[in-house]
Amino acid sequence: MWYQRAWCVVAIVATAATTASAQRRVKSDQETLIELEQRWDEAFHSHDQKFIDTVLADEFVVTYGDGSRGDRAKELSLALDDRQQVDSSQLDEFIVKVFGNTAVVWFTQHLVGPVKGKPVAVDYRYMDVWVNRDGQWKCVASQSTRVGARE
Repeated sequence: MWYQRAWCVVAIVATAATTASAQRRVKSDQETLIELEQRWDEAFHSHDQKFIDTVLADEFVVTYGDGSRGDRAKELSLALDDRQQVDSSQLDEFIVKVFGNTAVVWFTQHLVGPVKGKPVAVDYRYMDVWVNRDGQWKCVASQSTRVGARE
């Protein structure tokens, strides 16, 4: 009789453990990369150079919207530059393609900020190339293109 109760308790505990582990869902690479892009954007606008340092590969190369190029050091220094005021930044239209340990992420960034005292909205399209090294995604290349200004 007591062993039936003990067996019942064991079965309940095993069921609860199985249910709890099933509820812990692992993020897909696509979800992880979108989250990294969003956190990078937030870090850039809050001048969190430390976070940006964790996502850039040593050989990172960027082509900015004006056609100029930069490297990891330039991108990190720009993260500390507080001369540009951004009232809001929103990312959307994500497309993520994973090819083994490499991924390409395309998205649109919508920025709003003052220029000469007037709020101006500008959109950029990005294409970032990521490589997974030892289980961590690192951005090796980024390119942005300005697609318009909205008043």
